[in-house]
Amino acid sequence: MSEAVLDSIREQVTSNPIILYMKGSPQAPQCGFSARTVQALMACGERFAYVDILSNPEIRAILPQYSDWPTFPQLYVGGELVGGCDIISEMFEAGELQELIKGAGEPEATAE
Repeated sequence: MSEAVLDSIREQVTSNPIILYMKGSPQAPQCGFSARTVQALMACGERFAYVDILSNPEIRAILPQYSDWPTFPQLYVGGELVGGCDIISEMFEAGELQELIKGAGEPEATAE
C-alpha cells in the first residue's frame, strides 16, 4: 500500500466529521448504490464531504484495505466506518442514521 495515499485517507477521514467515498458526486452519482446513500444523507440535512473514487484511482484501490470493507460507497462519521449502501439505507429507515450524524459536523463543546 502506498503510504502517501494511506496518509491522505487518514487525513480525510479524521478532518471531515462526515465523509462519503462514492462513485461520482452527490449532484451526479455514478452508480445506484452511491445515489441511494447520498439520498439518505441529504435527507438527514447535515453537510458532508465526499471523495469521487472514480477520479481518484489510488484511493479506490487502497481504501478497501484501509477500511477492511470491500465495496463502495463507504461512509465515515467521526472517523469511524459506518458502512455501505445497505447499512446506511437500513439505518436511515430505522431513524438511526439521523441520530448518528445529527450534529456530527458541529464542533464539540470544550470544558473549561
